[in-house]
Amino acid sequence: MRALVVETPGTFSVQTVPDPTPGPGEVVIAVAAVGICGTDVHIVDGEFAPTPYPIIPGHEFTGEVVALGAGVSGVREGDKVAVDPSLFCGACHYCAIGRGNLCERWGAIGDTVDGAMADYVKVPAANCHRLPENVSLTQGTLVEPLSCAVHGFDKLPRDLGAHYLIYGAGTMGLMMLQLAAHAGAASVSVVDLNTGRLEIARQLGADAAATSADALGRPQGWEVVIDCTGVIPAIEDALTRVRRGGTFQQFGVAPSTATARVSPFRVYNDEITIVGSMAVVHSFGRAVELMGKGVIDADTMITHSFGLDAFPEALRTFREGTGRKIQIRPAA
Repeated sequence: MRALVVETPGTFSVQTVPDPTPGPGEVVIAVAAVGICGTDVHIVDGEFAPTPYPIIPGHEFTGEVVALGAGVSGVREGDKVAVDPSLFCGACHYCAIGRGNLCERWGAIGDTVDGAMADYVKVPAANCHRLPENVSLTQGTLVEPLSCAVHGFDKLPRDLGAHYLIYGAGTMGLMMLQLAAHAGAASVSVVDLNTGRLEIARQLGADAAATSADALGRPQGWEVVIDCTGVIPAIEDALTRVRRGGTFQQFGVAPSTATARVSPFRVYNDEITIVGSMAVVHSFGRAVELMGKGVIDADTMITHSFGLDAFPEALRTFREGTGRKIQIRPAA
């Protein structure tokens, strides 16, 4: 089969590699589409510590089941599925308490083992989720990032009528916007320096969108403030926008060595809650159902698609921030 192989950080090419063979409890998927995520870029750049090289990246993907390993039940050849890329050990302290996303031996398809930027990929059958009939294989690539956003909401207070402020109108910020509106927010405001993205945020339901929080005219602050940028100046500004008694969530991925300033006195005096959200846990199936219900406007979210050979162009488009969700379609 053909696959995009990252040999070493900064070095990648499309190669012919052996077709995967399913082992017990595994299936092989003919990949239909795979979304490019910031983690994929970190893997290409050598900035994602768990990654072994060489590796085939790609963890936001869908496809058709074409081969079954021994003992597989609940999945059939021909099923059209989205795949939870999570690979938890099942034996450590965090897995035992139901927090596999913090697994001491955490792994993921496309991050620590070969992923879906290829004609075929081998996955655990238990990780496969059938797509609703009204969700296409290309739309279904949004299930994985949506499952991350759903987990993010699991970590937030679910108070009806709260006012939300989201920093960043990229893929994840736009998903959090749509979930907040669906979850009963009184208002959802968005901050981004890219005015084109702000227009899309308005199109997807933002009550207000601006290049700075000051321009939004809410001096009392917001009950829930979510950073989806991972950018330190944005994070530091966002922390000052939380209303007394409110919650700040760090959802965006900052560099592991980065630090942000925060006022401990204000956290104490205003009873500010600060929470993190990392990856996927107990949320993938719910994301499938939300996609089926149309909570996410998939067609607006997906803007570009490329074949395997055009990966350099896809990567450049991602880095330039000119699109929203960018896909690789191996068969194209």
